[in-house]
Amino acid sequence: MTDQGRVAAVDLGASSGRVVVADVGPGMLRASTVARFPNEPRRSADGIQWDVRALFDRVLDALRPLSRNESLSAIAIDSWGVDYGLFHGPALTADPYHYRDERNVEALARLRRCIADADLFARTGVSPSRINTAVQLADDRFRGRLAHADRLQMIPDLMGHWLTGETFTEQTIVSTTSLNDPVTGGWDRDLLEELEYPVAMFPEAVPPGTEIGGFDQRHGLQGAPRLIAVGSHDTASAVAALPVRGDEFAFISCGTWAVVGVEADGALRTNSARAAGLTNERGVDGRTRIQRNAPGMWLLNECMRHWARDATPVGLSALLEAASHIATESPVFDVTDPCFTAPGEMPERISRWLTKRGLPAPSSRAALVRCIIESLAECFVSAIEDISRLSGRRVSDIHIVGGGSRIGLLCQRLADLAGVVVLAGPGEATALGNVLVQARRVGLLGGSLEALRDLVATTHPPIVYRPRAGSSTPGNRSVM
Repeated sequence: MTDQGRVAAVDLGASSGRVVVADVGPGMLRASTVARFPNEPRRSADGIQWDVRALFDRVLDALRPLSRNESLSAIAIDSWGVDYGLFHGPALTADPYHYRDERNVEALARLRRCIADADLFARTGVSPSRINTAVQLADDRFRGRLAHADRLQMIPDLMGHWLTGETFTEQTIVSTTSLNDPVTGGWDRDLLEELEYPVAMFPEAVPPGTEIGGFDQRHGLQGAPRLIAVGSHDTASAVAALPVRGDEFAFISCGTWAVVGVEADGALRTNSARAAGLTNERGVDGRTRIQRNAPGMWLLNECMRHWARDATPVGLSALLEAASHIATESPVFDVTDPCFTAPGEMPERISRWLTKRGLPAPSSRAALVRCIIESLAECFVSAIEDISRLSGRRVSDIHIVGGGSRIGLLCQRLADLAGVVVLAGPGEATALGNVLVQARRVGLLGGSLEALRDLVATTHPPIVYRPRAGSSTPGNRSVM
C-alpha cells in the first residue's frame, strides 16, 4: 500500500448526481462533495426517458477541473439500477427509458407469458417487478428495438464506456436486471436465449474492484487516473460502507428508493421468499443482499415538489420539526401500493388512499409528513421481520444510511417500532463505498470488506437511536 492518495467518486442517483473527492489511506477517509447537479427525466410522446448525454456532460464538467487541480489515482461510477441504454455501433439508438415509464405495465404481462414469476425467481433470485430490466426489454423486443441494437449497457457502464471507450458491465448492476446468474454474478445466458434477447448484446460482467482502463483524451481529462469498476449499483456501494462491527445487523439504504435487508453468503430463492416479496442482489466481495425494495424519500420529495408550487412553500426541515411534535396517533398507509409509483399529486393520492379505507386524512402538511414517516417506518420494520424470519438471520441492530439517515424522526420511530438500536449514517455511504473499493484496487487501502467497514466506523461514527420505553407504536415488537 501507498501512504495516501486521492480518488473521485461519481454517484448518480435517480433525481440528482454528485462528484465526491476523497483523501484515503491507512486510518484516513476524508470526503467532500465538489459538484452536485440535477438528474431529471424528460417527458415526450415516447414516454419518460433519461437525458444521459446531458448527465454525462455534467459529470465531465465536474471531472475536468479536478483532473487539472488534483492528483487523482482513480475514478469510479455508481448509479441506480435496472435502466440501460441500447447501442448500435458507437451511438445510442434512443435515450434510455425511465423505470417508471408506463410501458412497463404491459411489458410485465408480456414477460409473464414467456416465463412464470416463480421460475424467474428460482433462477435469478430477483423478484419480478415492472421496473426490472427483463421487463423493459420485453417492451423493446415487442416494438422491434432490439433488432436495431448490438449492445446493451447499464447506466454506470454506459458512462464508463463514454469515458474510456471500453465495453463492460459489472456484477452488482447486473444483479438488478432479473437476467442474472446469482451463482456466477454474470448473465444467465440460457435465460437470455429463452426470452429471445440477443445474447451478444450483453457484455461480460466483471467483479467490483476491476480496473477498466484509462480515459479518452478527447474529453480533456488530464493526469493519468484509471477507471475502476466498483459496486456500480448504488446500493452495493452503500452497503459496502456500512459502519458495522459484527454480522447480526439489518440495513436500510434510504434514498429515492429504500432497500431493506440483511447480508448473506448466498441467495435465498425459496417460494416463501418470493411470496414475501424478497429479492436478492449481489454485493461487493461476492456478498449477497437478501432484501425488499420500497419507496424511500420519493414520497416526501413528491409532496415537497407539489407544495413548492404554492405561494407559501415551507421547507422540509420545518415540516419535520412540526411533525415530530404531533402527539396524536397517525394513520398508516401502504407505501408500496403501485398507486404511489408515478409522479405528481402525491398529497392528494395519499389522502384518497386513506379515506377510501375509512382512515382520517391528515389535516395539515406536518400531519401528512408524520403520516409518511410512520408509514415508512412500519414498512421498513415489517420487511426486516420477514427477512429475518425467512433467512434465519438474527438482527441485533439496524443500520440506516443515505438521505433517510439524516431524518431523526424516522430513525427514532424505527428504533421504537423494531425494539432494537438504530445506527444512523453516514448519509454519504454510497460515495464512501465507491471510494473504498477503488482505493483498495489502486493500493491506497488493503484488507477485507470488514476492514473497510471498520475504517468507516472509526472515521464516520453513526448516530445512535435507542428504543424509548413505553413509546406508542403500532406493534412495539423486537425484530430479534
